[in-house]
Amino acid sequence: MIATTIVSVNEIATTIAAAVEEQGAATKEIARNVQEAAKGTQEVSTNIAGVNKSAGETGDMAANLLSSAEELKRQSESLGREVEGFFAQIRAA
Repeated sequence: MIATTIVSVNEIATTIAAAVEEQGAATKEIARNVQEAAKGTQEVSTNIAGVNKSAGETGDMAANLLSSAEELKRQSESLGREVEGFFAQIRAA
């Protein structure tokens, strides 16, 4: 009877040790997955910062383009007035 109890306790201890080992392996896998998720989150954050910077640069370029277009419009209107004045002088002569 003592031998049977010792065998039973040994089997239970072996089962517990195996379960603890499996739990340790699962915990390591979870930690690895969390680390990979954190790395992915960092990459996404970096990409978002890059997109934000690019959007700001695009906005700056659009503002410069608008300013250039407005200046071109002013110059075109001025040239049109000068041409009209030139033709008016030719007609008057």
